[in-house]
Amino acid sequence: MSRVYNFCSGPAALPEAVLKKAQAELLDWHGAGVSVMEMSHRSTEFMSILASTKARLKRLLEIGDDYEILFVQGGASTMFAQIPANLTSGYDSACYLDTGAWSTKAINEAKKYTNVKVVGSSKSDNYTSVPNFDQLALDESAAYLHLCSNETIGGLEFADLPETDLPIVADLSSTILSRKIDVNKYGVIYAGAQKNVGPAGIVICIIRKDLLARCDDKLPTIWNFANLAKHDSMVNTPPTFAIYLADLVFEWLEEQGGVEAMEAINKKKAQTLYDYIDQSAFYANPIDPAFRSRMNVPFTLADDSLEARFLEESDAAGLRTLAGHRSVGGMRASIYNAMPMEGVEALIDFMKAFEKRYG
Repeated sequence: MSRVYNFCSGPAALPEAVLKKAQAELLDWHGAGVSVMEMSHRSTEFMSILASTKARLKRLLEIGDDYEILFVQGGASTMFAQIPANLTSGYDSACYLDTGAWSTKAINEAKKYTNVKVVGSSKSDNYTSVPNFDQLALDESAAYLHLCSNETIGGLEFADLPETDLPIVADLSSTILSRKIDVNKYGVIYAGAQKNVGPAGIVICIIRKDLLARCDDKLPTIWNFANLAKHDSMVNTPPTFAIYLADLVFEWLEEQGGVEAMEAINKKKAQTLYDYIDQSAFYANPIDPAFRSRMNVPFTLADDSLEARFLEESDAAGLRTLAGHRSVGGMRASIYNAMPMEGVEALIDFMKAFEKRYG
């Protein structure tokens, strides 16, 4: 069967060229006679893959030598607890910005480790906008300021950062490598792989080296960021195949022209889809246009009784995983780096035809 356009929010679509290269190398990686899945993580072969993965990411994001790149297991949800466990030693509190479902989850986990100060929230607006940064109740004596720059479920994204001397800790799971960022503005960046990086299994953690001094020796060995840095993310066996696939994705990104080139493509994809939604009385997007996500585009139908039919017919048309998150309903098209413009155009063509049939 032919491949479909996969709009899943994660695990998300991977570039076809990456899948084909992995397929070609599956049984025998570069003449080693074994698959990457079979080789020792201490072998010369895998160590070269790990070094390549880190070097490519460093180039793509222009990461300076004052940052460590870690590959952490457990998903971004584990990081919600791992971050306060590592970074609040010697501090009484941590500041959090509340902009949606993932921010809320991070706040709830952090409360188990420290006094959480929610310095701004858009909950009263049903998370359709971002709090005014000039009005945040920041405590400059706190350990850090945490934020989620792209709320995958709600379809809200923001690129600007609050002005603060606190280390900014950011969940960039849906944003990383999709647009230019200045790594130097962050204390910690973390991102689950299964959106713009590769398959599920690893979290990229980019941490400023001075923050590693906060990591308490009493932490579990596998949770300690300083220990992970010391052992090059190999305190135990890392998810080797996921790291290898991330390296292939990074190679593909470099071939596309890097992050700046991808940002231009992503901006065009998102704008094209939002423009169609906005001109239609049949579809709607609830997010303040100033904070609409380029990666995750939720939309509703004027007649919500047609949702099941929309999903059934779109699936039959080769447009998969368009259901909104179970907590909000509606539809959601996740259009990460691997989604080509042709996929967005195919979705719009289907939406036009569906509107004509049922509008």
